[in-house]
Amino acid sequence: MKILALGDIVGRPGRQAVHRFLRSLKLKYELDLIIANGENAAGGFGLTVSTARELLDDGVDVITSGNHIWAQKEIVPYLDDDLPVVRPLNYPPGVPGRGYLVTGKVMVVNLIGRTFMTNYDCPFRTMDRLLDEVTTAPPVIIVDFHAEATSEKVAMGRYLDGRVSAVLGTHTHVGTIDTRILPGGTAYVTDIGMCGPIDSVIGDDAEAVLQRFLTMIPHRLSVAKGKPELNAVLVEVDEDSGRAMYIERIYREIEG
Repeated sequence: MKILALGDIVGRPGRQAVHRFLRSLKLKYELDLIIANGENAAGGFGLTVSTARELLDDGVDVITSGNHIWAQKEIVPYLDDDLPVVRPLNYPPGVPGRGYLVTGKVMVVNLIGRTFMTNYDCPFRTMDRLLDEVTTAPPVIIVDFHAEATSEKVAMGRYLDGRVSAVLGTHTHVGTIDTRILPGGTAYVTDIGMCGPIDSVIGDDAEAVLQRFLTMIPHRLSVAKGKPELNAVLVEVDEDSGRAMYIERIYREIEG
């Protein structure tokens, strides 16, 4: 089974990169499932119903998210609907939406980190409970771990090694070079990277970000313009055992 996971999609440029490359990637690699982190797909901040449907129309099967899932209020009622969108599992009990989704032979799980972020429920113990409680889970389990600290991401990879098929980091928008298969058979990368404008600061207009650093005056940032890039990882998994056999970084950019 071949699964493609797209890094954080940032605004219109990120969606343009998905539209431009996803169908050809699906054909080239004969993909069985496509996962995308869409929490910044709407203007760089949150997810709307229309941007979610745009990504689904372009071939995405499951949309994961993170700390910005609540930014666009219109999406909240749809989190309990039939849209294949998941929010982090370790939000406190009672919040809208679901933290995992089973599609075909794969369970996609979304977790969020705590280090340098907010005091969410423990993602490690939350994942333990899920694995204990969902006794009918398929062998293939893909985890999008939306976290800031590399140490927390690496720790999660080690913690879940041999218990899930892949732990794939999102949130920092900067791709890392540590794609690997861990000793227990779990595919791992600290951060997939982003789908968004190349000439930017993690997707935002560079000049506006520099002014924020120089003046320390808070203001709303806007998505940068210019040439988009696509960052993703391809994971090949044995669908019977759930063990990962291969992981590869995928990169594309729109010329011009």
